[in-house]
Amino acid sequence: MDSNKNLDGKVALVTGGGSGIGLAISRNLADRGARIIINDLQDYGQAAADEVGGEFLKADLSSMEETKELGRRAVEVEGHVDILVNNAGLQHISPVEDFPDEEWARLVQIMLVAPFQLTKVVVPGMKQRGWGRVINLSSIHGLVASPYKSAYISAKHGIIGFTKTVALEVGEHGITVNAICPAYVRTPLVESQIADQARTRGIPEDEVIEKVMLEPAAIKQLIEPQEVAALAMFLTSDDARSITGSAYSIDVGWTAR
Repeated sequence: MDSNKNLDGKVALVTGGGSGIGLAISRNLADRGARIIINDLQDYGQAAADEVGGEFLKADLSSMEETKELGRRAVEVEGHVDILVNNAGLQHISPVEDFPDEEWARLVQIMLVAPFQLTKVVVPGMKQRGWGRVINLSSIHGLVASPYKSAYISAKHGIIGFTKTVALEVGEHGITVNAICPAYVRTPLVESQIADQARTRGIPEDEVIEKVMLEPAAIKQLIEPQEVAALAMFLTSDDARSITGSAYSIDVGWTAR
C-alpha cells in the first residue's frame, strides 16, 4: 500500500454513508485501513457498516439535537474522529412560491447546519492530534444555480463558504478542509429526482436525464459514486496536505460554460 494512502489508526465518520457516494467513500476509507463510523437515517446503514467492518450510528440530521448527539456518540465509540465526511443530503423540487417553509429549513439543517455541528465537535480532537481531514460534499449547485431547488442550492453554496472559513481557522493545526462539487451522480438520490423534475418541468421522465441532467455537460454520462470517492481519497492523503479551502469540481464539464 502506498504510504500516502495508509490510514491505519485513523477514524472516519461518514454521514449518509449507507448508500451512494457515502458508501463508496466508506469502502475506500476502509480499504485504506481507517475505522469507519457510518451515519444514516435508514436501517441499511447497518448493512453498510457491517460490510466495511465499522460502526453504525443512526441519526436524523434534520434534528439539531440528534446531530449533536451523533457527534458525541461518534467520539465516544472510537475515542476520536480524524476524518469527517459531511455527505448526507436530499432534495425537494419546487418553485420558490410553493416551497413549504418547514421543508426549506429541514434541507438547510441537513446539508449546512449539521456539517457545522459535527465539525465543531471533531475539530478540537483533530487539533490535539495535529492531523485531520474534513471533506464536505457540495455540488455543482454550490457553484451555479438551476430552477426549483432553492433550498438545496442555498445549502450547497453555503457549505463552500463554510469550507473556506474553517480551512483558514484550522490550517496551522495540520487539518485540511475541502469541498467536492459533483454533477449528477448515479445514486438513489438522483434517480428519485427524475419523476419530480419531469412533473415540475412538464416533460416526460425519459427526457430528464438527457435534457436536464446532461444537456450542459461535455461528457454525456452520469458520474459513478466511485469517481467521487477516488477524489475524496486523494484529499485524505499526505499528497494533499497543502490543499485546503478548495472546492473541487467533478462535473463532466457541466460548469465549463
